[in-house]
Amino acid sequence: MLKKLIFIILFFFSFQSINAEEYFLTLRNEKVNLRQGPSFDYPIKLFYKKRYLPVLIQDKYENFRKIRDHENNSGWIHISQLSKKKAAIVIDQQTYIYSGNTIYSKPLAIAEVGKHLLIKKCKDQWCKIKLSNFKGWIKKDSLWGLL
Repeated sequence: MLKKLIFIILFFFSFQSINAEEYFLTLRNEKVNLRQGPSFDYPIKLFYKKRYLPVLIQDKYENFRKIRDHENNSGWIHISQLSKKKAAIVIDQQTYIYSGNTIYSKPLAIAEVGKHLLIKKCKDQWCKIKLSNFKGWIKKDSLWGLL
């Protein structure tokens, strides 16, 4: 019984450590290939055509990283195609961009679901962002691309 309990505890913590190793990066170029496996020999699954699109890094093999995007597509990308620049995608309906990092600040605009934002900095539950001609603050929990 004790061995079984220890096994369950170790099993649980192994999943915790896997999730803790996941992190976000963005695509470095306007055109990036997503491959079926971690080599240039594997076929291309799809092309990304959006610079600084956030992707979740889930695994690594040599110079390739296994990623998942906001639409749950997954595959392998060479590390030369990834950037540390911060970006996110709006996932909530009626997401307001505010002039300050509080809901009592002046609303500047509404960001639609699927909009791509560049992140300048994050503070507590808010991120300072740039979207087209707008600069302002948006709630973190409205975004995909941040941990």
